[in-house]
Amino acid sequence: MEINQIKRIKDYLNHHGYRLTPQRETTVEVLLENNNNHLSAEEIYMRVHSKNPNIGLATVYRTLEMLTEMEIVDKVNFQDGVTRYDLVKPSLGHAHHHLVCQKCGKIIEIEDDLLTKMTSFFLDKYRFQLQDHQMTLYGLCEDCQKGRRHARRH
Repeated sequence: MEINQIKRIKDYLNHHGYRLTPQRETTVEVLLENNNNHLSAEEIYMRVHSKNPNIGLATVYRTLEMLTEMEIVDKVNFQDGVTRYDLVKPSLGHAHHHLVCQKCGKIIEIEDDLLTKMTSFFLDKYRFQLQDHQMTLYGLCEDCQKGRRHARRH
């Protein structure tokens, strides 16, 4: 877990009039520890609860909503009916993208900004300034293409 990331989030929240309470900090720690797992609110709660049984589900939900409003966390939906939470990666300067295997559910993050040229195209042709984007592509991962058996992953 990156102490600098917690400090950066704490400073950002303080600057915007919020405190990083111990309950919020535990939620942030869980998000950092599971940064590539795309956890649901319930999964986040279970991990938070194992660290501190005094933190309730409603507190975790409120924290996730506040972090989403503050653009620290993105809500991601992979068309499976489950909302997942993904820490924003400020070093990228853009939203990252996902590849989702339709057979096993594996989620692969793409951190390359694939829409840079399209952003200019939208502005030039349509006078539309793109502010943000999310892209999710669906297909089969390498293991499923080769018929390898493995458990459904997120």
